[in-house]
Amino acid sequence: MPVTFEDFNFNRQILDAVAAAGYTEPTPIQQKAIPPISNGQDVMGIAQTGTGKTAAYVLPLLMKLKYAQGEAPRALIISPTRELAMQIEENIKAYAINTDLRTVVLYGGLGPKTQIEQLQKGVDIIVASPGRFLDLYIAGHIVTKALQVLVLDEADKMMDMGFMPQINRILEVVPRKRQNLLFSATMSDKIHLLAGNFLEFPTVIEVTPQATPAQTVVQKLYFVPNMKTKINLLKKLLEDPESITKLIVFCKTRQSAEDVFKFLERKFGHEQVKVLHANKGQNTRINSINSFKNDEVKILVATDVASRGIDVSAVSHVINFDVPVVIEDYVHRIGRTGRALQSGEAITFCAPSEEYYLKKIEKLIRQKIEILPIPEGVFVEETGYDERQEQNKEIDLQIRKENPDFKGAFHEKKISNQKSNVPKKKDERKFKSPKAARGKKLRNK
Repeated sequence: MPVTFEDFNFNRQILDAVAAAGYTEPTPIQQKAIPPISNGQDVMGIAQTGTGKTAAYVLPLLMKLKYAQGEAPRALIISPTRELAMQIEENIKAYAINTDLRTVVLYGGLGPKTQIEQLQKGVDIIVASPGRFLDLYIAGHIVTKALQVLVLDEADKMMDMGFMPQINRILEVVPRKRQNLLFSATMSDKIHLLAGNFLEFPTVIEVTPQATPAQTVVQKLYFVPNMKTKINLLKKLLEDPESITKLIVFCKTRQSAEDVFKFLERKFGHEQVKVLHANKGQNTRINSINSFKNDEVKILVATDVASRGIDVSAVSHVINFDVPVVIEDYVHRIGRTGRALQSGEAITFCAPSEEYYLKKIEKLIRQKIEILPIPEGVFVEETGYDERQEQNKEIDLQIRKENPDFKGAFHEKKISNQKSNVPKKKDERKFKSPKAARGKKLRNK
């Protein structure tokens, strides 16, 4: 096994760029993936975020392309989100700084005019979200005949987000003869199906058991009865500013993210907290990420739009304010900390209606998360009527997923009430009309 980047036979331009980026030893995924990729093999890599997988395919890709050539792209990297696409482009620029290779990133959320102008200047590597790539291809702005390498990054997330039709369409418009690389954090049935259609006798690399969190992340769990108590617990945990130096708070919905952001903004001031979710404009989202990356703000509140591909160094803590419904997102959320062999801490708040997903997460990661008691001084609020009703409905839906015949606690209560209102048989006889009674006597004769 190579122990330095020198052992991969990279040229001096790449080795200098890697050294300038501060990397001295290749990570396990890089040690295993770089040799077969450099040899032209199709590769399927299973690795959680924060393991260095972007460099695992970018470095041999740069070595393969070497220098700018022609006008049409020779490599295409597809990513599920604009944030990840931007992150990949940043990595490519850092590693290709000593070359003249040209990279263009394509994503939706803003007009395509600037992206089209960049493509017209000539490009070697395109990094794109599936929808924007197809839009520009169909409009005639991208020629694919020179493509040599196609990379699908975070393929499992693309499946979850419903991008399979776009992926299949992309596979139809790229050259049949090419090198294919697929990277995913989980190995689901959908990924198996995609791999079968996409890869030719691939080298399969799995650096850790699939969907396991990085070993550098300490996981903790609090059972919390309701939203208000979650806020109280969050407030308590943030009272020690020295231990939590850089924090991402993940929320399940945009509304939840806004509520948490407003609370933290009141507590710390708007200059210390940013929020990131799909309702925010593209420029706002980019500014929020950059402010957090550059240590201008200490806390980022986000929905799962930011759980993958945001490579921010030295994130000390991740707090799952809500348990994710897409259980694979748990691995990607907590992968924001403990990156590049640094230690990190992931804390999860779990309400009664979220225990169903928690059990599935523990089954997925094949380990139990350490349960901690709610700290002293945290006021445990009474669960309000509306929130309790919502939790009960959610629990009913979860039970029904496992047992389709289950009618639900609300249904059972309704049936019970209906039965209690049915008159007894002797009461029915009592209220029968005299005419009905005479008719019965005649029939008996």
